[in-house]
Amino acid sequence: MATSSGARSQEGRFISGVVEGFYGRPWTMEQRTELFKREQKWGLNTYLYAPKDDYKHRMYWRDMYTAEEAEQLVALISAAKQHGVDFIYAISPGLDITFSSPKEVAALKRKLDQVKKFGCRSFSLLFDDIDAEMCPADKKAFDSFAHAQVAVTNEVYQHLGEPDTFLFCPTDYCATFCTPNVSQSSYLRIVGEKLLPGVDILWTGPKVVSHKISVESIEEVSSVLKRAPVIWDNIHANDYDPQRLFIGPYKDRPTELIPKLRGVLTNPNCEFYPNFVAIHTLATWCKATVDEGPKDVEMGDEEQDPGYSPHKALTLALSDWLQEFLSTDQPGARLKKDLLDEEPMQTDMGESSYVPGPGENPLYTAEPLTLDDLKLLSDLFYLPYEHGSTARTMLQELDWLTNNTRAAAAETDQTVEWCSRAKQFDDMCEAVVQMFNRLSNAPNRSILYDLYNYICDIKSGVGLARAYVKTLGGRGQPSAQLMNDDPEPWGFRGGLSGEFQRMLPGHGNRDLFRHPPMTAVYCIRPYCPEDKVGVQMIFREMQKAGEGKVPPMTQPPLICDSLSAGDISPQCALVLEDDIGMCGYALALTDAKSAAVKIQRATSDSVFEEFPSLITVQMLPRVTDPCPAKRMIGQLLSSIRSTGSRGAFCELRHSDRRMLNFYTKLGSFKPVKVAGLPQEILTMATSL
Repeated sequence: MATSSGARSQEGRFISGVVEGFYGRPWTMEQRTELFKREQKWGLNTYLYAPKDDYKHRMYWRDMYTAEEAEQLVALISAAKQHGVDFIYAISPGLDITFSSPKEVAALKRKLDQVKKFGCRSFSLLFDDIDAEMCPADKKAFDSFAHAQVAVTNEVYQHLGEPDTFLFCPTDYCATFCTPNVSQSSYLRIVGEKLLPGVDILWTGPKVVSHKISVESIEEVSSVLKRAPVIWDNIHANDYDPQRLFIGPYKDRPTELIPKLRGVLTNPNCEFYPNFVAIHTLATWCKATVDEGPKDVEMGDEEQDPGYSPHKALTLALSDWLQEFLSTDQPGARLKKDLLDEEPMQTDMGESSYVPGPGENPLYTAEPLTLDDLKLLSDLFYLPYEHGSTARTMLQELDWLTNNTRAAAAETDQTVEWCSRAKQFDDMCEAVVQMFNRLSNAPNRSILYDLYNYICDIKSGVGLARAYVKTLGGRGQPSAQLMNDDPEPWGFRGGLSGEFQRMLPGHGNRDLFRHPPMTAVYCIRPYCPEDKVGVQMIFREMQKAGEGKVPPMTQPPLICDSLSAGDISPQCALVLEDDIGMCGYALALTDAKSAAVKIQRATSDSVFEEFPSLITVQMLPRVTDPCPAKRMIGQLLSSIRSTGSRGAFCELRHSDRRMLNFYTKLGSFKPVKVAGLPQEILTMATSL
């Protein structure tokens, strides 16, 4: 698996903490100082300074810090040290650096030397989210983009005296970015081989925002990088969607990962105060060890991890967070004067001297926030790939109620059940409203202001659903917001971005609750020997469904027919699956001559010289969306290209209008004249 560098990561300190690496308004200096205190209290040890919208970190990376900015950074670095937190300064020069320019490299060194004088001893170079195309000068100087990045990184690392902590973020920082895959990525291979062993590498997992990170996936990337990675975890990041916030626990990362990693840094929500749960539960996860023995793991914890229970970690975090909500001696009370006007702290809620008389309204009394309120809040704003249990139940109940309206309209056997479930749904909606009210009256206003837009939004959505169910049950007038063709703006989801999304064919296919799904969800995976039977079934079914009037047995064979029987290059084969099962495939043979010989096809050698590889793509009629096939063929051609092939071709029958139309619309495949080809067969090819 990992080389000696991986062993170093296991013997040395496990990096754990927070990366401020999101797009949007950076945290304030006071918030960062508060973060250091929390990290120290919870046992975390690292803070990576990488706010994307700090313009001297990324866009204007060459610019030196002013005296005032330097004073702030010195104070921040000092505060981190005071609380035992390693302050890592990251810089992102990748937007416009010329790697081959000595002046550019000197500017980078000069900037980091300045930060080093501030007391910083740990650094990071980030090359994420940039264009991978090199400028002409760099193309002359370096064999590849990876060589360029590694050369500059190694030089800067040595210039700084080879610091104990030096992180490198690759451009291909997750598995989905790797071409054709992690194990065959030439970019990662060069980075792993050429980057000095003292430099650690950041990795986000299978995706940018990874649902799960498995031990097997980390072992795979570690073997390519020749070191254990540091996970930059975006599971709680919300900078990609202003309507989402994540207050669920750190989960779906088994604690068996810990000895196989150099560290884990969470890149959480843009809003500072709601990150209490994300950071607190990460700290609990980091303390877990796989040799502690079995624990009392709840049945609801999918991971069944003996070292860590997400449910227990969440409850512990929410219990601690509740105390912060109710306290008046929290960061919001210690804000500087210029922030006090912006975020006032409700420090004195003394008793009113007014006593209402007979028949008058009683005084409004704000009920105190409870742990159940925070559990509900977490359920409503859980994680990117799943809702909390209460949110799931509310969606399921609303779905059932709206699909069984006959039971509400007439006396049937289901009427009692409908009314009972409608009452339960209404109670859950009322709990959301009461949660909102108690949050709104909590003493710590700083936390509230970070949450306010989100809890207003969910209260509004729940209110509309609640009113609609009451209308269905005949317990209220038809909602003006639901039935009116000219509702108030808060009665519908607005915004240009939302309208664009609703017009696209894939809208709704990633809803966490889908019934029925608006569009099918497909999975593309590598072909394995067990898939041979499924592939041949699809091949035979599509032969029978051919549009040609000539019976299949009398048609001349295609060169690619043998691929469905398993005559393929294993590294160049993919299958497509939907909820039902296998529904398509994309197969290739890198050297097509053997397939031509099998059917005694006399094809010109010039064709094989220019297009040596053979491909075939097929999908069942139920696959109406062309996107999965386009993705498959893109991955397939990338794999073929990695073998050194110059080009690929396919054979089609003129009667197969569906696939002819598909290849034509791709744009890269063009008809090729082949002498001696049967009249009803067409060859299309593309250069690689």
